[in-house]
Amino acid sequence: MTIKHILQLAAVASSVAVFAHGGVAEDFSNGSNASTFGLSGEQKATFSGKVVDILCELSGDCPENCGDGKRNLGIVRDADNALVMVSKNAQFEFNGGTDDLLPYCNKAVDVDGLLIGEDPGVKAKVYMLQLIRHKGETEWSKAERWGEAWKKRNPGADGEGPWYRRDRRVTKQIDKEGYLGLGLEIDKKWIAENQ
Repeated sequence: MTIKHILQLAAVASSVAVFAHGGVAEDFSNGSNASTFGLSGEQKATFSGKVVDILCELSGDCPENCGDGKRNLGIVRDADNALVMVSKNAQFEFNGGTDDLLPYCNKAVDVDGLLIGEDPGVKAKVYMLQLIRHKGETEWSKAERWGEAWKKRNPGADGEGPWYRRDRRVTKQIDKEGYLGLGLEIDKKWIAENQ
């Protein structure tokens, strides 16, 4: 990681409070068809906005096509110009929303999902995207592209069990640091003691 990337990440970290801050008191639930999950502080939220590369929005470092899926994407909400961090799509896993947002890079969209967060000390909320469409269209698309996108990025990772048991990034880290992240010798000791 270069100094430039570290400074960009620091800019994102220091600016995280802008995410969805402006509309915390505003109710975006009218007309929402989002499914609820019973999460603490969840609110149904449907709104319009523009899909953006978050790092570009905060720092001015703007690669083509919102970074081609290598950067976190968000939505600048029309109602209050708040930068909304999209942290999850409609699938079970918490894998972010980049795969679902990328086809809409720098385009106007309507979205439906859940705003999450209720810590009174943190005014920012994150967004769980469930439905998306080009602004003004009638047909919604479910935000569940991540699974198919993962398969395309990981050819030859077919098999049984959950995706993370077959993901090369995960297995490489386990091979290096063990399941507990404390080294292979600690893993062996723990397994021997807990069988």
